[in-house]
Amino acid sequence: MRTTNSFGVHFILRMNKAKNGSAPIYARISVNGERIEMSLRKTVKIIDWNNIKGLAKPKTIELKTLNNDLEKARGMVSSIYQNLSVGNTLVTAVLIKNRFLGIEQQENTLQSLMDYHNLHMKEVLAPGTIKNYYTTVKYLKEFVLKHFKKQDLYLSELNYEFITHFEYFLRTYQPTDHHKGMENNGVMKHLERLQKMVRLGTKLGWIDKNPFEFFKLKLQKVERGFLSSDELASIEDKVFSLQRIQYAKDLFVFSCYTGIAYIDVMQLTPENIILGLDGNYWIKAMREKTDTSFNVPILPKAALIIEKYKNNPRSIAKGSVFPIISNQKLNSYLKEVADLCGIKSNLTFHLARHTFATSVTLSNGVPIETVSKMLGHTSIRTTQIYAKVIEQKVSKDMLNLRNILDNNEKSKLILRRAK
Repeated sequence: MRTTNSFGVHFILRMNKAKNGSAPIYARISVNGERIEMSLRKTVKIIDWNNIKGLAKPKTIELKTLNNDLEKARGMVSSIYQNLSVGNTLVTAVLIKNRFLGIEQQENTLQSLMDYHNLHMKEVLAPGTIKNYYTTVKYLKEFVLKHFKKQDLYLSELNYEFITHFEYFLRTYQPTDHHKGMENNGVMKHLERLQKMVRLGTKLGWIDKNPFEFFKLKLQKVERGFLSSDELASIEDKVFSLQRIQYAKDLFVFSCYTGIAYIDVMQLTPENIILGLDGNYWIKAMREKTDTSFNVPILPKAALIIEKYKNNPRSIAKGSVFPIISNQKLNSYLKEVADLCGIKSNLTFHLARHTFATSVTLSNGVPIETVSKMLGHTSIRTTQIYAKVIEQKVSKDMLNLRNILDNNEKSKLILRRAK
């Protein structure tokens, strides 16, 4: 986390406003790469200005006086910066300019905070993540309109009661489409995003007291769904006449044998497929979600699907391994796959990743450390959500051992009786 700021003040001429050989002087304020300019309501002849020093050439008493005025302005701006730096306020060039000009900042609103967050995080967060923030903003707008009969609220109006009322709104929200209402963890995810935006507002100095100080998010542990080996086989063996359904099925099966998430599958290029030291082909790439690398050996069933689509015109046009399809459409088609294959589970593309971790790898004795590496997890704790599968395998293995030992004991008993 940044603890010090880079700061600078430089005086420039605004040449696009030059008139009769003179130009207005502006102060350029820079803070941590953010730059803003403000007029000092002074002009100078262009020939009397030193661009390198950012001051007038002190040839006359008037020009020396001008330089003194500029240095006083520099001192005032620097003093404002120093005063802001010792407080808890996030120092910005805009804030310094407003203080210098005596402009009182208007109280910020919930909408301005949400807009600020989404604008500044748009290039930082993954597209899927920022999309989730837009959804949270949508619910917040609906809540404020319904509960407060307003379009917006001042940030000073946010308190613990606001959070609890918003939580109740989310828990009782009835969608107008075919979707079900939110479960606990869905509600908590929206509150978590609001909490992060509020924390940003606190850092910016827009909020005096964090209303989440005494609120605790309560996420419930959920069982990770996955397909059994028999369910996966039923999908693999099914051939669909509709090309879109067949393609959705192929992508799903590919992920079941590689563990690669949707966004990373769509971003695969032929350059990501390399020949490994073991003589086999591997997929090596970076996860969009965590920016961590993953290396997965290409199993035969995954290799067949790659081969099937490598000459597809849409793949060639995009330079990708597979033709591009939206996650929404893909999941919609997978619902049809599930119906036609008699699969009762909620078949989503992400279920394939869980199936890879469970039925394909862990259940077949692949160590959890290896699975974690292939999934591109940043911590093995993330992979341990599949520990139940390991327990099932241990139980199955121990049952086999118990049967072997029982058979050995029976054999010994028969031999004794024979003697």
